[in-house]
Amino acid sequence: MKFVLDAEQRLFGETLHTLLTGAGTPGVIRAWAAGDAGPGLALWRALGEVGVFAPAVPEAAGGAGPLPVELVTAFHELGRHAVPGPLAETVAAAELLARLGDGGPAGWLPRIAEGTAVVSLALPPAVPYALDAGVADAVWTVDGDRLRAAVPGEARPSLDPSRRLSPVAAGAVLASGPHVRAAAEAAYDLGALACAAQLSGLGRRLLEVTVEYAAARHQFGRPIGAFQAVKHRLADVLVGLEYARPLVHGAALAYGSPDFPRDVSAAKAAVSEAAYAAARAALQVHGAIGYTDEYDPSLWIRRVRALHTAWGSPAGHRARVMAALAGG
Repeated sequence: MKFVLDAEQRLFGETLHTLLTGAGTPGVIRAWAAGDAGPGLALWRALGEVGVFAPAVPEAAGGAGPLPVELVTAFHELGRHAVPGPLAETVAAAELLARLGDGGPAGWLPRIAEGTAVVSLALPPAVPYALDAGVADAVWTVDGDRLRAAVPGEARPSLDPSRRLSPVAAGAVLASGPHVRAAAEAAYDLGALACAAQLSGLGRRLLEVTVEYAAARHQFGRPIGAFQAVKHRLADVLVGLEYARPLVHGAALAYGSPDFPRDVSAAKAAVSEAAYAAARAALQVHGAIGYTDEYDPSLWIRRVRALHTAWGSPAGHRARVMAALAGG
C-alpha cells in the first residue's frame, strides 16, 4: 500500500511537532513521574486547543471526527515526544461514549474534544488496569454488558515511572445492555490503534537520537556509526519502522469496515516489535548511558517497553489476525 498524507494532515503533524518541541516534554515527563501532574495537564489542555482529541469525537458532540488518519498522525507525534498521560485511554473512552450515544454518561464528549477532560479506561481482560487514575477526571470500566464507574486500587509500579497502573473495582452502573459490549470492543480497537501510532513515533525518535549519537561518538579515531555492525543494526531498525508505519495508516483507513479489528491487530503487532527493536538498538549503541535517568533517551526506551504489551501483546494481536483470516 502506498500511503501519503495530504497537505493538511502533514501540517497538523508538523504543528504538533513544533508545539511539543517547545514544550520541554522531558521535563514534563519527569515531573509526571515524580507525582507533579501540573505541567502535564497544562500540556494536555494545549493539545486540546490545537485539536489533538477532536478527531476521536463526532462533530455532533463538539469534535471533528471521526477522523482516524488525523488521529494516528497526532498520536505519532505524541509518541515521538513521549507525552505522558492516559492518551489512548481517553480517545478510546470517546469512541465508547460516541457509540453509546444517549445511553451513556452525558456531557463528556465535548470536554474530551476540547482537552478539558482526562479519562482513564480499563477494559478487562485485555486492558486490566486504569492508567494514571489519580489524575483522571473519570475512571470507567466495562463489566460484560455494563459500563461502570471504576474504583481504582493502589497504583502499581511500571517499567516506565511516568505510567501508574491501578487495578479497579466495579462501581456504579452507568449504562447497560448488549450495545455496551459492542461499544467496548470498538473502543478497544481505537485504543490499540492509538497505542500503535504512539509506538511508531517512539521508534522513529529513538532511531533519530541513536543515529545522532553514532555520528558524534568516536572509538578508535572514527565515529561508531562508521562501523558496519552499527550501520546494519540501524538499517534494520529503519526497515522495520518503515514497514510497520503503513500498517498503522492502513488500519486507520479501514476504520468503520469489518476489517478494522484485524488491521488494527496487524499494525499493533508489527509496530510493537519494530519499536522494541529500535529501543534495543538505542540501548546497545548508547551503552549504559542510554538507561540513566538523567539522559533523555531513557524516557523513550522505557515508554516503548511499557507500550510493547499495552493494549494487547504482539502475540495476542497476531493470534487475533490469524483468527480473523481463518474465519474469512
